[in-house]
Amino acid sequence: MFHIASKEIHLARHAYIAVEGVIGVGKTTLARLLCRDLNAEPLLEVFEENPFLSNFYSDRARYAFQTQIFFLLSRYRQQYNVIPQALERTLLISDYTFTKDSLFAHLNLSGDELTVYEKLHSALAEKIPKPDLLVYLRADLDTLMARIAARDRPYERSMERSYIENLRLAYEGFVVAYSECPVLAIDTEDLNIVQDLQALASVRERIRAALQDGTFQQTLPQMAVTLGEREHTTLSDLQPLTERIDETHTRDMLDQFLALMQTVGDLSSAVSNADDQETLTDVLYACQDRLARLAHTVGVDL
Repeated sequence: MFHIASKEIHLARHAYIAVEGVIGVGKTTLARLLCRDLNAEPLLEVFEENPFLSNFYSDRARYAFQTQIFFLLSRYRQQYNVIPQALERTLLISDYTFTKDSLFAHLNLSGDELTVYEKLHSALAEKIPKPDLLVYLRADLDTLMARIAARDRPYERSMERSYIENLRLAYEGFVVAYSECPVLAIDTEDLNIVQDLQALASVRERIRAALQDGTFQQTLPQMAVTLGEREHTTLSDLQPLTERIDETHTRDMLDQFLALMQTVGDLSSAVSNADDQETLTDVLYACQDRLARLAHTVGVDL
């Protein structure tokens, strides 16, 4: 039951809502407010753990692959470990989807790097439960840049307008093609959900209606408004895909990735001194070996 007065959602099966949109659009703010008002559990992305992020914004071409692969593995670990267990307890609201990782990769990678990324993403995405509703937030470029400047994160200070605009357009295409669950698009240009309680209540009601009409059917007549079981994919269907991964395997995966990134750093130095062909050859072989080890650890056949 979705009830504004009690600020709770009661479900025969707990729902999973993901909030998406461009950097600076207000995903995390909305997710936190909804969790507070609906007694939901949050799943918030952690950017600060990525050691390559700051360098990426100052030199995207050089650090795109390292940044993207680290995000891919980090997002996989977080969502694989958190989502199935959370949905057994309560409504879950996340400020990102696993699928969007591919959007950034296609914007920042190309050639062999993109090919390697796609193989890893395809193998990992099969193990991640899909949302029941995607809430997509929109805003104009000037508004996005103003919001990014206002929050003043150190690693975002060198962001270029062109990059955010390309990302905004990529998100629009992403949402048009998105088919994993129903999408609720919300224009945030003149929406102040922090200071305007009516605006937040309106968003809550739109989410309730979208869940009821798009994903769930009414099945419990004793409740005034009920969001019942889905007609198709259920938790039992997802269970084989969501068994908890072993912590040792996760550590091995991240260790192999960090070792690969260290070797890529060595390759950068070797390329700058291309006259030393012997060293360059050795480092290339080392990169190949590290990549093969990482692929084996995550179960990808390169």
